[in-house]
Amino acid sequence: MIGKNDNSRLVFSSEQGRICPQCKQPVKQCQCKKKATVPAYSDEFVRIRRETKGRKGKGVTLICGLPLTEEELKKLTKTLKQKCGTGGTVKLGTIEIQGDHRERLLEELQKQGWKVKLVGG
Repeated sequence: MIGKNDNSRLVFSSEQGRICPQCKQPVKQCQCKKKATVPAYSDEFVRIRRETKGRKGKGVTLICGLPLTEEELKKLTKTLKQKCGTGGTVKLGTIEIQGDHRERLLEELQKQGWKVKLVGG
């Protein structure tokens, strides 16, 4: 007997195109991307840290704790990448900037009015 698999999820429909896995709506009508991301920490601080885990020794600077929507995070990421002269991306509400740019990012985010902490070694 063939039953419905609880682990399956629809990601594309020939009628509607790509489907959001969270809200099950077409990507153009997705409601979950418009919501503000939930910061990983409950206080008001934005945290900057350097990480190399899973990147073959290449370091990236991670910025987390920003209570912004996905579009706002992408705009901020673009300006920060330009200030650092490097690449980067947004993953799961966290901004990743290639290389070790903690001090430069700290100054830039403080200029924009954020309370910022450097975490880690």
